[in-house]
Amino acid sequence: MDPRERFRTHVVENQPPPLAPSDLWQDDVALREAVAREGGGWAGDGLAAYGALAGGELQELGRLANENRPRLMPFDARGERIDQVEFHPAYHQLMQTAVEHGVPGFAWRHADRAGAHVARAALMFLHNQADQGSSCPLTMTYASVPALAHSPALADTWLPRIRAGSYDPAHRPGWEKQGVTLGMGMTEKQGGSDVRANTTRATPLPGNADLYSLVGHKWFFSAPMCDAFLVLAQAPGGLSCFLLPRFAPDGSRNAVQLQRLKDKLGDWSNASAEVEFQGALAWRVGEEGRGVATILQMVALTRLDCLLGSASLMRQGLARALHFARHRRTFGARLVEHGLMRNVLADLAMESEAATALAFRVARAVDASGRDPSEAALARLTTALGKYWVCKRTPAFLAEAIECLGGVGYVEETGMPRLYRQAPLNSIWEGSGNIQCLDVLRALGREPACAQAFFAELAAARGASAALDAEAGALELMLRQSADELLPRARELAGRMAVALQASVLLRGAPEPVALAFCAARLGAGGGHVFGSLPRQDGWQELLSRALP
Repeated sequence: MDPRERFRTHVVENQPPPLAPSDLWQDDVALREAVAREGGGWAGDGLAAYGALAGGELQELGRLANENRPRLMPFDARGERIDQVEFHPAYHQLMQTAVEHGVPGFAWRHADRAGAHVARAALMFLHNQADQGSSCPLTMTYASVPALAHSPALADTWLPRIRAGSYDPAHRPGWEKQGVTLGMGMTEKQGGSDVRANTTRATPLPGNADLYSLVGHKWFFSAPMCDAFLVLAQAPGGLSCFLLPRFAPDGSRNAVQLQRLKDKLGDWSNASAEVEFQGALAWRVGEEGRGVATILQMVALTRLDCLLGSASLMRQGLARALHFARHRRTFGARLVEHGLMRNVLADLAMESEAATALAFRVARAVDASGRDPSEAALARLTTALGKYWVCKRTPAFLAEAIECLGGVGYVEETGMPRLYRQAPLNSIWEGSGNIQCLDVLRALGREPACAQAFFAELAAARGASAALDAEAGALELMLRQSADELLPRARELAGRMAVALQASVLLRGAPEPVALAFCAARLGAGGGHVFGSLPRQDGWQELLSRALP
Protein backbone atom coordinates (compact mmCIF):
# COMPACT_ATOMS: atom_id res chain seq x y z
CA MET A 1 0.00 0.00 0.00
CA ASP A 2 1.18 3.50 -0.83
CA PRO A 3 2.34 5.08 2.51
CA ARG A 4 0.46 8.21 1.58
CA GLU A 5 -2.78 6.22 1.52
CA ARG A 6 -2.05 4.64 4.93
CA PHE A 7 -1.96 8.02 6.63
CA ARG A 8 -4.62 9.78 4.60
CA THR A 9 -7.18 11.09 7.06
CA HIS A 10 -9.84 12.63 4.86
CA VAL A 11 -10.84 13.71 1.38
CA VAL A 12 -11.91 17.34 0.89
CA GLU A 13 -15.50 17.22 -0.32
CA ASN A 14 -18.81 18.98 0.17
CA GLN A 15 -17.11 22.32 -0.39
CA PRO A 16 -18.42 24.86 -2.92
CA PRO A 17 -16.31 25.75 -5.94
CA PRO A 18 -14.76 29.22 -5.99
CA LEU A 19 -17.24 31.99 -6.74
CA ALA A 20 -14.72 34.16 -8.59
CA PRO A 21 -14.36 34.95 -11.37
CA SER A 22 -17.95 36.04 -11.82
CA ASP A 23 -19.73 38.71 -13.81
CA LEU A 24 -21.14 41.26 -11.39
CA TRP A 25 -23.26 42.90 -14.10
CA GLN A 26 -24.74 39.91 -15.88
CA ASP A 27 -25.34 38.00 -12.63
CA ASP A 28 -27.26 40.87 -10.99
CA VAL A 29 -30.77 41.00 -12.43
CA ALA A 30 -31.97 43.61 -9.92
CA LEU A 31 -29.06 45.92 -10.74
CA ARG A 32 -29.57 45.72 -14.49
CA GLU A 33 -33.29 46.36 -14.14
CA ALA A 34 -32.74 49.28 -11.78
CA VAL A 35 -30.22 50.96 -14.09
CA ALA A 36 -32.55 50.59 -17.07
CA ARG A 37 -35.58 51.76 -15.08
CA GLU A 38 -33.85 54.89 -13.81
CA GLY A 39 -32.45 55.98 -17.15
CA GLY A 40 -28.88 54.65 -17.35
CA GLY A 41 -29.44 51.73 -19.69
CA TRP A 42 -27.70 53.48 -22.58
CA ALA A 43 -24.38 52.83 -20.81
CA GLY A 44 -24.96 49.07 -20.68
CA ASP A 45 -21.95 48.07 -22.78
CA GLY A 46 -19.51 49.92 -20.51
CA LEU A 47 -21.20 48.55 -17.41
CA ALA A 48 -21.03 45.02 -18.78
CA ALA A 49 -17.29 45.42 -19.41
CA TYR A 50 -16.68 46.74 -15.91
CA GLY A 51 -18.89 44.09 -14.29
CA ALA A 52 -16.67 41.37 -15.74
CA LEU A 53 -13.55 43.13 -14.47
CA ALA A 54 -14.97 43.82 -11.00
CA GLY A 55 -16.02 40.19 -10.55
CA GLY A 56 -12.78 38.88 -12.02
CA GLU A 57 -9.29 40.34 -11.79
CA LEU A 58 -10.27 43.22 -9.50
CA GLN A 59 -11.31 40.73 -6.81
CA GLU A 60 -7.74 39.51 -6.46
CA LEU A 61 -6.39 43.07 -6.59
CA GLY A 62 -8.79 44.02 -3.81
CA ARG A 63 -7.56 41.15 -1.66
CA LEU A 64 -3.91 42.12 -2.17
CA ALA A 65 -4.55 45.82 -1.52
CA ASN A 66 -6.24 45.01 1.78
CA GLU A 67 -3.69 42.45 2.94
CA ASN A 68 -0.85 44.92 2.20
CA ARG A 69 -1.99 48.10 3.90
CA PRO A 70 -0.64 51.57 3.08
CA ARG A 71 2.49 52.67 4.96
CA LEU A 72 3.30 56.16 6.16
CA MET A 73 6.72 57.36 4.96
CA PRO A 74 7.30 60.60 6.88
CA PHE A 75 11.02 60.85 5.98
CA ASP A 76 13.31 59.81 3.16
CA ALA A 77 16.66 58.05 3.60
CA ARG A 78 18.42 61.40 4.15
CA GLY A 79 16.08 62.42 6.93
CA GLU A 80 14.18 64.94 4.80
CA ARG A 81 10.49 65.26 5.57
CA ILE A 82 8.50 63.86 2.60
CA ASP A 83 5.08 62.98 4.10
CA GLN A 84 4.22 60.28 1.62
CA VAL A 85 2.09 57.15 1.82
CA GLU A 86 3.30 54.00 0.10
CA PHE A 87 0.63 51.75 -1.43
CA HIS A 88 0.83 48.20 -2.71
CA PRO A 89 0.87 48.05 -6.54
CA ALA A 90 -2.55 46.35 -6.42
CA TYR A 91 -4.07 49.55 -5.04
CA HIS A 92 -2.73 51.61 -7.94
CA GLN A 93 -4.01 49.01 -10.41
CA LEU A 94 -7.47 49.24 -8.82
CA MET A 95 -7.41 53.01 -9.05
CA GLN A 96 -6.15 53.06 -12.61
CA THR A 97 -8.79 50.59 -13.81
CA ALA A 98 -11.57 52.47 -12.03
CA VAL A 99 -10.53 55.89 -13.31
CA GLU A 100 -10.09 54.68 -16.87
CA HIS A 101 -13.57 53.15 -16.83
CA GLY A 102 -15.13 56.32 -15.45
CA VAL A 103 -15.95 55.57 -11.82
CA PRO A 104 -15.12 59.18 -10.80
CA GLY A 105 -15.53 61.02 -14.11
CA PHE A 106 -18.20 59.32 -16.22
CA ALA A 107 -21.10 61.51 -15.12
CA TRP A 108 -19.15 64.71 -15.78
CA ARG A 109 -17.99 63.55 -19.21
CA HIS A 110 -21.63 62.91 -20.13
CA ALA A 111 -23.19 65.72 -18.11
CA ASP A 112 -25.49 66.73 -20.97
CA ARG A 113 -27.11 63.29 -21.13
CA ALA A 114 -29.95 62.18 -18.86
CA GLY A 115 -29.03 59.15 -16.79
CA ALA A 116 -25.29 59.85 -16.65
CA HIS A 117 -25.25 59.85 -12.85
CA VAL A 118 -27.30 56.64 -12.81
CA ALA A 119 -24.76 54.90 -15.06
CA ARG A 120 -21.91 56.26 -12.99
CA ALA A 121 -23.67 54.99 -9.84
CA ALA A 122 -23.67 51.52 -11.37
CA LEU A 123 -19.92 51.74 -11.99
CA MET A 124 -19.41 52.58 -8.31
CA PHE A 125 -21.78 49.76 -7.27
CA LEU A 126 -19.68 47.30 -9.26
CA HIS A 127 -16.29 48.62 -8.16
CA ASN A 128 -17.18 48.64 -4.48
CA GLN A 129 -17.79 44.89 -4.56
CA ALA A 130 -14.14 44.37 -5.49
CA ASP A 131 -12.55 46.92 -3.15
CA GLN A 132 -14.07 49.40 -0.78
CA GLY A 133 -11.02 51.40 0.25
CA SER A 134 -10.24 52.74 -3.20
CA SER A 135 -13.90 53.74 -3.49
CA CYS A 136 -13.19 56.56 -1.03
CA PRO A 137 -10.93 58.74 -3.26
CA LEU A 138 -12.99 57.75 -6.31
CA THR A 139 -16.12 59.05 -4.59
CA MET A 140 -14.51 62.27 -3.38
CA THR A 141 -13.10 63.02 -6.82
CA TYR A 142 -16.54 62.55 -8.37
CA ALA A 143 -18.30 64.56 -5.68
CA SER A 144 -15.91 67.53 -5.68
CA VAL A 145 -17.16 68.90 -9.01
CA PRO A 146 -20.25 70.88 -7.83
CA ALA A 147 -18.22 72.57 -5.09
CA LEU A 148 -15.33 73.49 -7.41
CA ALA A 149 -17.81 75.03 -9.84
CA HIS A 150 -18.21 77.90 -7.35
CA SER A 151 -14.76 79.17 -8.37
CA PRO A 152 -14.37 79.40 -12.17
CA ALA A 153 -10.60 79.84 -12.06
CA LEU A 154 -10.13 76.68 -10.00
CA ALA A 155 -12.69 74.84 -12.10
CA ASP A 156 -10.77 75.66 -15.28
CA THR A 157 -7.64 74.08 -13.81
CA TRP A 158 -9.05 71.03 -12.05
CA LEU A 159 -12.29 69.91 -13.70
CA PRO A 160 -10.76 68.87 -17.05
CA ARG A 161 -8.34 66.67 -15.09
CA ILE A 162 -11.18 65.09 -13.11
CA ARG A 163 -12.99 64.25 -16.35
CA ALA A 164 -9.85 63.05 -18.11
CA GLY A 165 -10.03 59.35 -17.24
CA SER A 166 -6.32 59.18 -16.46
CA TYR A 167 -4.73 58.04 -13.17
CA ASP A 168 -1.28 59.34 -12.26
CA PRO A 169 0.07 58.40 -8.80
CA ALA A 170 3.34 60.30 -9.27
CA HIS A 171 4.44 62.70 -6.53
CA ARG A 172 4.24 65.92 -8.52
CA PRO A 173 1.86 68.88 -8.76
CA GLY A 174 -1.66 68.11 -9.92
CA TRP A 175 -1.69 70.89 -12.50
CA GLU A 176 1.13 69.07 -14.28
CA LYS A 177 -0.94 65.88 -14.57
CA GLN A 178 -3.51 64.86 -17.14
CA GLY A 179 -5.70 63.23 -14.48
CA VAL A 180 -6.10 63.94 -10.75
CA THR A 181 -7.84 62.66 -7.63
CA LEU A 182 -9.32 64.80 -4.87
CA GLY A 183 -9.78 64.18 -1.15
CA MET A 184 -11.50 65.89 1.74
CA GLY A 185 -10.69 67.24 5.21
CA MET A 186 -13.67 68.40 7.26
CA THR A 187 -13.64 66.98 10.78
CA GLU A 188 -11.44 67.92 13.71
CA LYS A 189 -10.84 66.27 17.07
CA GLN A 190 -13.00 68.62 19.09
CA GLY A 191 -16.00 68.69 16.74
CA GLY A 192 -16.47 65.63 14.56
CA SER A 193 -19.76 66.13 12.71
CA ASP A 194 -20.09 69.56 14.31
CA VAL A 195 -17.82 71.19 11.74
CA ARG A 196 -18.75 74.68 12.95
CA ALA A 197 -16.54 73.89 15.96
CA ASN A 198 -13.50 73.73 13.65
CA THR A 199 -10.53 75.77 14.82
CA THR A 200 -8.28 75.65 11.74
CA ARG A 201 -7.49 79.29 10.82
CA ALA A 202 -7.38 80.67 7.28
CA THR A 203 -5.47 83.93 6.90
CA PRO A 204 -5.78 85.88 3.61
CA LEU A 205 -2.47 86.47 1.83
CA PRO A 206 -1.67 89.77 0.08
CA GLY A 207 -1.72 89.95 -3.68
CA ASN A 208 -4.42 87.34 -4.31
CA ALA A 209 -7.91 87.72 -2.88
CA ASP A 210 -8.55 83.98 -3.07
CA LEU A 211 -5.25 82.72 -1.58
CA TYR A 212 -4.96 81.90 2.15
CA SER A 213 -2.56 80.37 4.63
CA LEU A 214 -4.05 77.56 6.75
CA VAL A 215 -2.91 76.66 10.26
CA GLY A 216 -4.60 73.89 12.22
CA HIS A 217 -5.36 70.18 12.12
CA LYS A 218 -7.74 67.63 10.65
CA TRP A 219 -8.75 64.48 12.48
CA PHE A 220 -9.79 62.61 9.30
CA PHE A 221 -7.98 63.52 6.09
CA SER A 222 -8.82 61.13 3.27
CA ALA A 223 -7.00 60.13 1.19
CA PRO A 224 -3.67 61.88 1.83
CA MET A 225 -2.03 61.03 -1.50
CA CYS A 226 -4.72 62.78 -3.55
CA ASP A 227 -3.64 65.74 -5.65
CA ALA A 228 -5.83 68.26 -3.82
CA PHE A 229 -8.35 68.44 -1.00
CA LEU A 230 -11.49 70.34 -0.15
CA VAL A 231 -11.19 71.49 3.46
CA LEU A 232 -12.99 73.74 5.93
CA ALA A 233 -11.29 76.50 7.92
CA GLN A 234 -12.24 79.65 9.85
CA ALA A 235 -11.60 82.71 7.66
CA PRO A 236 -12.20 86.31 8.80
CA GLY A 237 -15.73 86.07 7.39
CA GLY A 238 -16.52 82.74 9.05
CA LEU A 239 -16.20 79.05 8.25
CA SER A 240 -15.18 78.75 4.61
CA CYS A 241 -14.32 76.11 2.02
CA PHE A 242 -10.86 75.87 0.47
CA LEU A 243 -9.03 73.87 -2.17
CA LEU A 244 -5.70 72.77 -0.76
CA PRO A 245 -3.33 71.19 -3.34
CA ARG A 246 -0.66 68.75 -2.18
CA PHE A 247 1.99 70.94 -3.83
CA ALA A 248 2.48 74.70 -3.52
CA PRO A 249 2.56 76.93 -6.63
CA ASP A 250 6.36 76.78 -6.78
CA GLY A 251 6.21 72.97 -6.99
CA SER A 252 7.38 72.36 -3.42
CA ARG A 253 5.44 70.11 -1.05
CA ASN A 254 2.65 72.09 0.59
CA ALA A 255 2.90 72.62 4.35
CA VAL A 256 0.74 69.62 5.29
CA GLN A 257 2.36 67.28 7.80
CA LEU A 258 1.01 63.73 8.13
CA GLN A 259 0.89 62.83 11.82
CA ARG A 260 -0.22 59.23 11.49
CA LEU A 261 -2.44 56.87 9.48
CA LYS A 262 -5.58 55.66 11.20
CA ASP A 263 -5.58 52.04 12.34
CA LYS A 264 -9.15 51.36 11.27
CA LEU A 265 -11.70 48.60 11.76
CA GLY A 266 -11.91 48.12 8.00
CA ASP A 267 -11.25 50.05 4.81
CA TRP A 268 -7.70 48.75 4.99
CA SER A 269 -6.63 49.45 1.40
CA ASN A 270 -7.31 53.17 1.87
CA ALA A 271 -5.17 55.57 3.89
CA SER A 272 -6.91 57.95 6.28
CA ALA A 273 -4.61 60.38 8.04
CA GLU A 274 -4.41 62.86 10.86
CA VAL A 275 -2.68 65.98 9.59
CA GLU A 276 -1.48 69.40 10.64
CA PHE A 277 -1.53 72.46 8.41
CA GLN A 278 1.56 74.56 9.08
CA GLY A 279 0.89 77.54 6.86
CA ALA A 280 -0.46 75.45 4.00
CA LEU A 281 -1.51 77.40 0.92
CA ALA A 282 -5.15 77.04 -0.13
CA TRP A 283 -7.58 78.75 -2.47
CA ARG A 284 -11.01 79.82 -1.28
CA VAL A 285 -13.93 78.04 -2.95
CA GLY A 286 -17.11 80.10 -2.88
CA GLU A 287 -17.77 82.95 -0.48
CA GLU A 288 -16.24 83.47 2.94
CA GLY A 289 -18.56 82.25 5.65
CA ARG A 290 -20.40 79.92 3.24
CA GLY A 291 -18.10 76.94 3.68
CA VAL A 292 -20.70 74.50 4.93
CA ALA A 293 -23.16 75.37 2.16
CA THR A 294 -20.39 75.04 -0.43
CA ILE A 295 -19.00 71.71 0.71
CA LEU A 296 -22.47 70.26 1.32
CA GLN A 297 -22.86 70.08 -2.45
CA MET A 298 -19.98 67.63 -2.34
CA VAL A 299 -21.43 65.86 0.69
CA ALA A 300 -24.75 65.27 -1.10
CA LEU A 301 -22.95 63.17 -3.69
CA THR A 302 -20.73 61.37 -1.21
CA ARG A 303 -23.87 60.43 0.73
CA LEU A 304 -25.27 58.89 -2.44
CA ASP A 305 -22.12 56.81 -2.67
CA CYS A 306 -22.48 55.74 0.97
CA LEU A 307 -25.92 54.41 0.04
CA LEU A 308 -24.57 52.73 -3.09
CA GLY A 309 -21.61 51.32 -1.19
CA SER A 310 -23.79 49.70 1.46
CA ALA A 311 -26.20 48.30 -1.12
CA SER A 312 -23.26 46.81 -3.03
CA LEU A 313 -21.84 45.24 0.15
CA MET A 314 -25.23 43.63 0.69
CA ARG A 315 -25.17 42.34 -2.86
CA GLN A 316 -21.70 40.84 -2.56
CA GLY A 317 -22.48 39.22 0.80
CA LEU A 318 -25.71 37.77 -0.57
CA ALA A 319 -23.99 36.33 -3.64
CA ARG A 320 -21.38 34.58 -1.50
CA ALA A 321 -23.96 33.23 0.95
CA LEU A 322 -26.28 31.94 -1.76
CA HIS A 323 -23.42 30.39 -3.75
CA PHE A 324 -22.31 28.50 -0.64
CA ALA A 325 -25.82 27.37 0.23
CA ARG A 326 -26.44 25.99 -3.26
CA HIS A 327 -23.41 23.71 -3.06
CA ARG A 328 -23.11 22.76 0.60
CA ARG A 329 -25.01 19.66 1.74
CA THR A 330 -26.20 19.17 5.32
CA PHE A 331 -28.51 16.56 6.83
CA GLY A 332 -29.18 14.93 3.47
CA ALA A 333 -29.98 18.05 1.42
CA ARG A 334 -28.38 21.17 0.07
CA LEU A 335 -28.47 24.09 2.49
CA VAL A 336 -30.69 26.10 0.17
CA GLU A 337 -33.28 23.32 0.25
CA HIS A 338 -33.81 23.51 4.03
CA GLY A 339 -36.94 25.54 4.77
CA LEU A 340 -35.54 27.78 7.48
CA MET A 341 -32.34 28.52 5.57
CA ARG A 342 -34.43 29.20 2.49
CA ASN A 343 -36.37 31.78 4.51
CA VAL A 344 -33.13 33.47 5.55
CA LEU A 345 -31.74 33.56 2.02
CA ALA A 346 -34.99 34.80 0.49
CA ASP A 347 -35.18 37.52 3.15
CA LEU A 348 -31.61 38.61 2.43
CA ALA A 349 -32.30 38.58 -1.31
CA MET A 350 -35.37 40.75 -0.77
CA GLU A 351 -33.46 43.22 1.40
CA SER A 352 -30.64 43.44 -1.13
CA GLU A 353 -32.99 44.04 -4.04
CA ALA A 354 -34.88 46.72 -2.11
CA ALA A 355 -31.61 48.45 -1.20
CA THR A 356 -30.50 48.42 -4.84
CA ALA A 357 -33.87 49.73 -6.03
CA LEU A 358 -33.80 52.60 -3.54
CA ALA A 359 -30.18 53.50 -4.30
CA PHE A 360 -30.83 53.86 -8.00
CA ARG A 361 -34.07 55.76 -7.53
CA VAL A 362 -32.05 58.26 -5.48
CA ALA A 363 -29.40 58.31 -8.21
CA ARG A 364 -32.07 59.24 -10.76
CA ALA A 365 -33.30 62.06 -8.50
CA VAL A 366 -29.73 63.36 -8.22
CA ASP A 367 -29.28 63.04 -11.97
CA ALA A 368 -32.46 65.01 -12.72
CA SER A 369 -32.00 67.67 -10.04
CA GLY A 370 -30.83 70.31 -12.48
CA ARG A 371 -33.76 69.71 -14.81
CA ASP A 372 -36.72 69.00 -12.53
CA PRO A 373 -37.47 70.87 -9.26
CA SER A 374 -39.53 67.95 -7.94
CA GLU A 375 -36.62 65.56 -8.48
CA ALA A 376 -34.29 68.05 -6.81
CA ALA A 377 -36.59 68.12 -3.76
CA LEU A 378 -36.74 64.32 -3.74
CA ALA A 379 -32.95 64.09 -3.95
CA ARG A 380 -32.58 66.56 -1.08
CA LEU A 381 -34.68 64.29 1.15
CA THR A 382 -33.85 60.80 -0.04
CA THR A 383 -30.06 61.01 0.00
CA ALA A 384 -30.38 61.33 3.77
CA LEU A 385 -33.23 58.80 4.03
CA GLY A 386 -31.45 56.21 1.93
CA LYS A 387 -28.07 56.69 3.57
CA TYR A 388 -29.61 56.34 7.02
CA TRP A 389 -31.67 53.23 6.36
CA VAL A 390 -29.60 51.12 3.99
CA CYS A 391 -26.31 51.86 5.74
CA LYS A 392 -27.90 51.04 9.09
CA ARG A 393 -29.24 47.71 7.79
CA THR A 394 -25.96 46.54 6.28
CA PRO A 395 -24.04 45.32 9.39
CA ALA A 396 -26.91 43.08 10.48
CA PHE A 397 -27.37 41.90 6.90
CA LEU A 398 -23.72 40.87 6.57
CA ALA A 399 -23.69 39.21 9.98
CA GLU A 400 -26.56 37.03 8.79
CA ALA A 401 -24.85 36.35 5.46
CA ILE A 402 -21.72 35.18 7.31
CA GLU A 403 -23.84 32.89 9.46
CA CYS A 404 -25.16 31.21 6.29
CA LEU A 405 -21.62 29.87 5.80
CA GLY A 406 -21.26 28.77 9.41
CA GLY A 407 -17.76 28.75 10.87
CA VAL A 408 -16.09 29.03 7.48
CA GLY A 409 -17.71 32.44 7.04
CA TYR A 410 -15.55 33.68 9.93
CA VAL A 411 -12.39 32.80 8.01
CA GLU A 412 -10.56 35.52 6.10
CA GLU A 413 -10.09 33.50 2.93
CA THR A 414 -13.83 33.58 2.25
CA GLY A 415 -13.77 37.37 1.95
CA MET A 416 -16.77 37.67 4.27
CA PRO A 417 -14.87 39.16 7.25
CA ARG A 418 -13.63 42.02 5.06
CA LEU A 419 -17.20 42.82 3.99
CA TYR A 420 -18.32 42.74 7.62
CA ARG A 421 -15.52 45.02 8.81
CA GLN A 422 -16.49 47.45 6.08
CA ALA A 423 -20.20 47.40 6.93
CA PRO A 424 -20.34 50.13 9.63
CA LEU A 425 -18.29 52.69 7.71
CA ASN A 426 -20.94 54.11 5.39
CA SER A 427 -23.29 54.66 8.31
CA ILE A 428 -20.63 56.79 10.03
CA TRP A 429 -18.96 58.56 7.11
CA GLU A 430 -20.53 61.85 5.95
CA GLY A 431 -22.78 62.10 8.98
CA SER A 432 -23.85 59.24 11.25
CA GLY A 433 -27.41 58.00 11.68
CA ASN A 434 -28.62 60.79 13.92
CA ILE A 435 -27.20 63.44 11.60
CA GLN A 436 -29.11 61.93 8.67
CA CYS A 437 -32.36 61.78 10.62
CA LEU A 438 -32.00 65.38 11.75
CA ASP A 439 -31.35 66.32 8.12
CA VAL A 440 -34.58 64.55 7.14
CA LEU A 441 -36.50 66.61 9.73
CA ARG A 442 -34.78 69.78 8.53
CA ALA A 443 -35.68 69.10 4.89
CA LEU A 444 -39.31 68.31 5.75
CA GLY A 445 -39.62 71.37 7.98
CA ARG A 446 -37.96 73.94 5.76
CA GLU A 447 -38.77 72.73 2.25
CA PRO A 448 -42.41 71.67 1.73
CA ALA A 449 -41.52 70.45 -1.77
CA CYS A 450 -39.56 67.58 -0.20
CA ALA A 451 -42.63 66.07 1.46
CA GLN A 452 -44.69 66.70 -1.66
CA ALA A 453 -42.18 64.87 -3.84
CA PHE A 454 -41.97 61.98 -1.38
CA PHE A 455 -45.72 61.42 -1.15
CA ALA A 456 -46.00 61.74 -4.92
CA GLU A 457 -43.65 58.77 -5.15
CA LEU A 458 -45.86 56.75 -2.82
CA ALA A 459 -48.99 57.83 -4.69
CA ALA A 460 -47.51 56.54 -7.94
CA ALA A 461 -48.00 53.01 -6.56
CA ARG A 462 -51.41 53.65 -4.97
CA GLY A 463 -53.73 50.67 -5.19
CA ALA A 464 -50.97 48.12 -5.75
CA SER A 465 -50.64 47.27 -2.05
CA ALA A 466 -53.13 47.92 0.73
CA ALA A 467 -50.23 47.82 3.21
CA LEU A 468 -48.37 50.62 1.41
CA ASP A 469 -51.53 52.71 1.07
CA ALA A 470 -52.09 52.36 4.82
CA GLU A 471 -48.48 53.24 5.59
CA ALA A 472 -48.65 56.34 3.40
CA GLY A 473 -51.66 57.52 5.41
CA ALA A 474 -49.89 56.78 8.69
CA LEU A 475 -46.84 58.76 7.62
CA GLU A 476 -48.98 61.74 6.62
CA LEU A 477 -50.55 61.71 10.10
CA MET A 478 -47.14 61.38 11.71
CA LEU A 479 -45.82 64.43 9.88
CA ARG A 480 -48.62 66.55 11.30
CA GLN A 481 -46.97 66.33 14.70
CA SER A 482 -44.96 69.25 15.99
CA ALA A 483 -41.21 69.42 15.57
CA ASP A 484 -40.75 68.76 19.30
CA GLU A 485 -42.89 65.63 19.06
CA LEU A 486 -41.09 64.35 15.96
CA LEU A 487 -37.55 64.94 17.17
CA PRO A 488 -37.24 61.91 19.51
CA ARG A 489 -38.97 59.77 16.86
CA ALA A 490 -36.76 60.88 13.98
CA ARG A 491 -35.19 57.45 13.51
CA GLU A 492 -38.57 55.76 13.44
CA LEU A 493 -39.82 58.29 10.91
CA ALA A 494 -36.78 58.03 8.64
CA GLY A 495 -36.84 54.24 8.69
CA ARG A 496 -40.53 54.03 7.88
CA MET A 497 -40.23 56.57 5.09
CA ALA A 498 -37.30 54.69 3.55
CA VAL A 499 -39.12 51.35 3.66
CA ALA A 500 -42.27 52.91 2.18
CA LEU A 501 -40.22 54.37 -0.66
CA GLN A 502 -38.57 50.99 -1.26
CA ALA A 503 -42.00 49.39 -1.44
CA SER A 504 -43.22 51.97 -3.95
CA VAL A 505 -40.20 51.52 -6.23
CA LEU A 506 -40.48 47.73 -6.11
CA LEU A 507 -44.23 47.76 -6.78
CA ARG A 508 -43.61 49.80 -9.92
CA GLY A 509 -40.51 48.03 -11.16
CA ALA A 510 -39.92 44.57 -9.71
CA PRO A 511 -41.86 41.36 -10.44
CA GLU A 512 -45.14 41.28 -8.53
CA PRO A 513 -44.19 38.34 -6.24
CA VAL A 514 -41.05 40.19 -5.12
CA ALA A 515 -42.81 43.50 -4.48
CA LEU A 516 -45.75 41.95 -2.63
CA ALA A 517 -43.44 39.79 -0.52
CA PHE A 518 -41.58 42.95 0.50
CA CYS A 519 -44.78 44.78 1.41
CA ALA A 520 -46.02 41.82 3.46
CA ALA A 521 -42.73 41.48 5.33
CA ARG A 522 -41.65 45.07 5.87
CA LEU A 523 -44.80 47.22 6.13
CA GLY A 524 -47.15 47.41 9.08
CA ALA A 525 -47.23 45.23 12.15
CA GLY A 526 -46.07 42.15 10.25
CA GLY A 527 -42.63 43.56 9.55
CA GLY A 528 -39.92 41.31 11.01
CA HIS A 529 -36.65 42.74 12.26
CA VAL A 530 -34.70 39.47 12.26
CA PHE A 531 -33.70 38.16 8.86
CA GLY A 532 -35.32 34.83 8.12
CA SER A 533 -38.73 35.69 9.55
CA LEU A 534 -40.70 36.16 6.32
CA PRO A 535 -44.36 35.55 7.18
CA ARG A 536 -45.13 33.39 4.14
CA GLN A 537 -43.37 31.67 1.26
CA ASP A 538 -44.89 33.71 -1.56
CA GLY A 539 -42.12 35.03 -3.80
CA TRP A 540 -39.26 33.04 -2.32
CA GLN A 541 -38.42 31.18 -5.52
CA GLU A 542 -38.56 34.38 -7.56
CA LEU A 543 -36.29 36.16 -5.10
CA LEU A 544 -33.69 33.40 -5.03
CA SER A 545 -33.62 32.83 -8.78
CA ARG A 546 -33.19 36.56 -9.40
CA ALA A 547 -30.49 36.91 -6.75
CA LEU A 548 -27.91 34.70 -8.45
CA PRO A 549 -28.60 32.98 -11.79
